[in-house]
Amino acid sequence: MTHTSEKHVEELYVDGQYTVGIDVGGTFTDFFCSHNDGQSQTCKTPTTHYDLSVGFMKGMSLLARQNDQTVEEFLSQVASVRYSTTVGTNALIERSGPKLGLITTAGFEDTIFIGRGRSWADGLGWQEGRDQARIEKPEPLISPDMVVGVRQRMDYSGKIIAPLKKEDVLAKVQELVDKGAQGFVVSLLWSFINPEHERLIKEIIEEEYPEDYLGAMPVILSSDISPKSGEYTRTMTTIVNAYIHGVMADELNKLGNELRDGGFKKPLTLVHNTGGTKKASRTRAVLTHNAGPVAGLHGSAVLGNLTGDENIVFTDMGGTSFDIGLIEGGEIKAHDFLPVIDRWRTNIPAIEVKSIGAGGGSIAWLNELMGNALEIGPQSAGSMPGPVCYDQGGTEPTVSDADLLLGIYNPENYLGGEMLLDEDLARDAIQEKIAGPLGISAEEAAYRIRRLVDARMGQEVFNEVALKGHDPRTFVVLACGGAGGAHACGFGPYIGAKKIIAPRQSSIFGAYGASTMPIKEVWDKSHSLKLFNWADQSYLNDLDSFNNLVNELKDLATRDLRLEGYTDDQMHFKLELNMRYGSQYNMTKVRAGRMNVRNADDVKEICDAFTKLYGEIYSPEATFPAGGINVENFTLTASVASTFKMPIPMDMHGAEPDAAAKREARPIFWSPEKGFEETPVYDYDLLLPGNKITGPAILESRETTYVVEPGWVFTMDAYRNCIMELGVK
Repeated sequence: MTHTSEKHVEELYVDGQYTVGIDVGGTFTDFFCSHNDGQSQTCKTPTTHYDLSVGFMKGMSLLARQNDQTVEEFLSQVASVRYSTTVGTNALIERSGPKLGLITTAGFEDTIFIGRGRSWADGLGWQEGRDQARIEKPEPLISPDMVVGVRQRMDYSGKIIAPLKKEDVLAKVQELVDKGAQGFVVSLLWSFINPEHERLIKEIIEEEYPEDYLGAMPVILSSDISPKSGEYTRTMTTIVNAYIHGVMADELNKLGNELRDGGFKKPLTLVHNTGGTKKASRTRAVLTHNAGPVAGLHGSAVLGNLTGDENIVFTDMGGTSFDIGLIEGGEIKAHDFLPVIDRWRTNIPAIEVKSIGAGGGSIAWLNELMGNALEIGPQSAGSMPGPVCYDQGGTEPTVSDADLLLGIYNPENYLGGEMLLDEDLARDAIQEKIAGPLGISAEEAAYRIRRLVDARMGQEVFNEVALKGHDPRTFVVLACGGAGGAHACGFGPYIGAKKIIAPRQSSIFGAYGASTMPIKEVWDKSHSLKLFNWADQSYLNDLDSFNNLVNELKDLATRDLRLEGYTDDQMHFKLELNMRYGSQYNMTKVRAGRMNVRNADDVKEICDAFTKLYGEIYSPEATFPAGGINVENFTLTASVASTFKMPIPMDMHGAEPDAAAKREARPIFWSPEKGFEETPVYDYDLLLPGNKITGPAILESRETTYVVEPGWVFTMDAYRNCIMELGVK
């Protein structure tokens, strides 16, 4: 393996004026362009689900125009394009992936169909989960007739008990090919300890169907994708990866070709749900799931570093969903050990971001089974046709339709006037579907829609913070997403928030976050070690069993970063261990203070760190080191620091906004008791750092609207962020 020179690294990733972050959402695709001098531009385009490259290149054209350049001139100066995509998730939802065959250990062909105890409820919202009489297991990604078992067996230590026979593999592969398999997933028992048999099966298949044959088929091994314990989750992780792999490859190849034709000569970089980015060619497809919200969460930590806020609850209200994540002490600490992708439980090392169906496009409807109770979502109008007011064929009233009817949005200044909204269509839909059946006015129905979605979001935010053992009142709310600034004062009080930050990049915050992320490789593997043995109260003696595994993961991560074009001295490593007491089921992730252990004192240091963290989470009384301490999984993170340039703070001005920032006041429906009230409206782009405005007020920028509700006070900070505080004079 040759090492790439530092000069090549600079040419590949640093040379260039711009870094472009892109976040594909259900309704809009967001773009954030950062300059080497700390300046930036943003734009949004409707997500073109029929062909994502159309909206993608339209956004690039808009950024080029903002920089007074042609697309070719602009792309030739772009150092990095960081892309978070929903292509894989859409393939799962639409079941548009290839027909796959699964090869597993004979006798275990039904594992993925039996599933786990609650696999029938995985991926369902709380409403569907309550309706147990109607719940059905999801349609499997691989049907039972496409699963075969080969005769082989290993024990828990990786020792071969029954050898694998080539003729058996060939017969089973031919059976799958005859049934139309377009790819193979291989998941054998204990392969995460010893992958020999899985690799042998891959060799046999590739020998039978080599790459230069038209019938060549991809082979995905569980020992490569998910070398972790848990037969069901390991197999499902590999299946999900294989299912979306081909769809993503086709889409990314098309995007890559469009970029190269436009003058961009660097590799396309993908955002991962592990909190970093890397080249598309070095990416496991399954790691792109939920990448946009994770990028936004990472951007929250960066923004918190600027504003001096360490405890932040990140929220993103877009067109389809409402995302929630936590920054604790300035860091991202919450990880989802078994994240659900669509309806499938997996074991990828993902950062935890919770999502619910509550966005501007969420549909309002009456639940007849509950006495015509008003409900919001989880169904969404998406971008096509979108809310009724978009006048693109939508017929179901949405949250955005309600906001428009209440006067929150200016129908002639949506997206800077590029998209005109039709208030009459919104009124008619709300009147027909909600107000009429309830016997109330359309405005009151719209008010109820707005307050109900605020309550749902507020309750979810409270649960996310409080159930992790924190006092929600000590957290600052970061309100992002196209609709976040318009609803933050509505859901913020549900956690007792006194301060809300709605960033100036709030409407494209996922794209902003992507621009701030480092290059990162995450490798993890299951291996059970007794760091502290309860039987003789001794610490681990076989230090090589710990160090050899860590070194193996470090070598894999180093290899990938070298292939990215980085040198060893640019790499930073972090080791995290999933640990537990004795035979407990749940694990706690602990950061190790060192990469390797040299003696019993080093092992004791790790055990003490686990006991300390466990006590902080569950109380000191819950700790029980004498019961034994095990490590079950090793996670090694290798990263290269981000080259993102922090913005320079601007000079502060007086509290009174300039007269030029004031727009014509308009009536806003703040409550059924008061009806419409004339409310001041300001041009956000003409406000200056230091300006203060007492609510109620509406602040309009080109890409979003900030609502300062009665009782709240707005201040623009030195970075042009919207700071809203309750009860401040």
